[in-house]
Amino acid sequence: MAVNRVPVLKRCRSLDLDPTFLGYDKKSRRTLQRASRKQSEYALQLREKQKAKFIYGVLEKPFRNYYDKADRMKGQTGENLMVMLESRLDNVVFRMGFARTRREARQVVGHKHVCVNGRVINIPSYLIKAGDVIEIKEKSKNIQRFKDILEVTGARLTPEWVDVNKEAFKGTVSTLPKRDQIDVPVDEMLIVELYSK
Repeated sequence: MAVNRVPVLKRCRSLDLDPTFLGYDKKSRRTLQRASRKQSEYALQLREKQKAKFIYGVLEKPFRNYYDKADRMKGQTGENLMVMLESRLDNVVFRMGFARTRREARQVVGHKHVCVNGRVINIPSYLIKAGDVIEIKEKSKNIQRFKDILEVTGARLTPEWVDVNKEAFKGTVSTLPKRDQIDVPVDEMLIVELYSK
């Protein structure tokens, strides 16, 4: 399995992205010195795609598959793509506050700590549907790691499309998110333009 080992702050600097979107509260003190020449249309489109891939922790092949699936669905392709990325299990676990970062959420899911509708699911890319109940497995609730995570994420705002009971480590996806409920700084229309060439 391919793993993205790029240093987070370095990648955030190169994509001009705030690390808080990934769950990191660190800030890089370095600044990137760029030549101030005008970027081409292709460079802007590629940058938006790289941003989306980096934020959600998706590599190129699965990202392309998401795009193809979004293209076949009804509605706008870009909006469908963002909703699909947002409804990945690792992202929903992060949004509910059961992990500090999306990378940690991916690890929590991969280590079989998460149940969806009572079944243990260890696939981070599993797509959540409206009405799904996500909780940390009963055995794992007493692990100190999750208590520490709750201390850090307790003050974090949860999106309005999920209902979470943090003390019980349980949450419900009331509806799938709409594009205006997704606070990710990505212009999905540029991604659609890039892939539709």
